[in-house]
Amino acid sequence: MEKTALYYRYQLIELLAYWEGRVNAKDLEQYFNQSRQQSSADINSYKEKLPNNLYYDSSRKAYIPTSEFIPQYITAQPDDYLRWLHTGQLHEVGAAVRHTSICEALILPSRLIAPETMRGLVAAIRQQKRIDVDYVSLSNPNREGRTIAPHSFVNTGLRWHLRAWCEKSGEYRDFVLSRFRGTPELRDKTEHTAENDQGWNTQVTIILQPDPRLSPPKRQVLEDDYQMQNGLLQITTKGCLVQYLLREMQVSTKMLDGTPEAQQLVCVNLPDIKPWLFEG
Repeated sequence: MEKTALYYRYQLIELLAYWEGRVNAKDLEQYFNQSRQQSSADINSYKEKLPNNLYYDSSRKAYIPTSEFIPQYITAQPDDYLRWLHTGQLHEVGAAVRHTSICEALILPSRLIAPETMRGLVAAIRQQKRIDVDYVSLSNPNREGRTIAPHSFVNTGLRWHLRAWCEKSGEYRDFVLSRFRGTPELRDKTEHTAENDQGWNTQVTIILQPDPRLSPPKRQVLEDDYQMQNGLLQITTKGCLVQYLLREMQVSTKMLDGTPEAQQLVCVNLPDIKPWLFEG
């Protein structure tokens, strides 16, 4: 199918309708920076082309996917929706850039996320509702029912997490997205939203420097790599993401690697960030 400008507008219509359960002209207007009239025309054109996919719900002032909805412009793979959330790009746009002869990107293996699970989690986030869902982990590989109130998806580099209030633990936690099982069941509204998540709303600054065991010329290489100021690199992130950021930067908080060239960076303000580390 030819990838025209209209194709991408149809793609966004399906992406929002399929994953978020609604779409209207305002969505297209904001995303494509086009007029409301053009956006309405795009949706009407889509409905004429695929009349069984959408219907208008006047109470929600949006177009809703029918029970017969069959995607024609998206793959219905959760990774595509997550990629769009993360980059703001529709999948084919990113792919077109990635596959040019002068640009390449590391392609990491995808983790299995069932579409029906993903759609339920999206609905819970958008509607700020509690949700019943099964979850597995390495410590408990058997399905365990959880009631959670999710508020955000988080990309930690190698995998996607779900940030949510967990009623079992009585705190906000991170759940590996690929470890949910079954079809989630929506419940009532939750008071445990992102606004009440201290780890989500607290900004923490991590200060890194080259391993002092490195020679001055080698330390300078790292200072130039990371555009350090006065030999220091300061990174501010959410408190609940501190551990993930250190892992991605390959910074150990327990012990130094025996080889400074392997260690490369060390944390200068470990006491400040220790409350946000998973390890003791």
